[in-house]
Amino acid sequence: MGRVIRAQRKDIVHDPGRGAPLAVVEFRDPYKYRRRKELFIATEGLYTGQYVFCGKKATLTPGNVLPVGSMPEGTLVNTVELKSGDRGKLARASGNCCAIISHNRDTKKTRIRLPSGSKKVVSSSNRAIVGIVAGGGRTEKPLLKAGRAYFKFKAKRKCWPRVRGVAMNPVEHPHGGGNHQHIGMPSTIKRGTPPGRKVGLIAARRTGLIRGGNRNKGKE
Repeated sequence: MGRVIRAQRKDIVHDPGRGAPLAVVEFRDPYKYRRRKELFIATEGLYTGQYVFCGKKATLTPGNVLPVGSMPEGTLVNTVELKSGDRGKLARASGNCCAIISHNRDTKKTRIRLPSGSKKVVSSSNRAIVGIVAGGGRTEKPLLKAGRAYFKFKAKRKCWPRVRGVAMNPVEHPHGGGNHQHIGMPSTIKRGTPPGRKVGLIAARRTGLIRGGNRNKGKE
């Protein structure tokens, strides 16, 4: 990890079904006289022809790859490895990033904050890319019409349109049937329910709107 490897960003490409753009990065092969092209998730602010550096001694510049233990607290990173050598599992969606909170030099662990807001402890030797993922703000633009939603999910998977269970027949869904579109039973369901019947609010601790949550926030 003490050695720094230089690579050049050759192109920025679109991947169907993915919100973030991909970057084609070209490395020199350390063993043979040839060049190797790898796909990275593009970091915001990078451009074609830019050099990126990978290694423990690399500078703290957006697009460079370093171990999280070598970065100062407060650094925003993306494509963080969950286990050493898995090539990045956390913060890969467009506009996402993790924040480094603290380091424990004794146990060689680093505490990071995930895009969801939860905290996680990973090994300090896990690598990450400096900066946030490109393509942020993608979900802020409304789809406006069904045709755009159709082509969006066509590239991903069969999850649109979503038919309500109460609009189905009783043989197709536990909520189906009846003279009016109503569930006709509690929408909450227990965790051990067999497949096929396990629909609705699964193992819900509570249901309904959350009311009065911020009422005393200003008094504290």
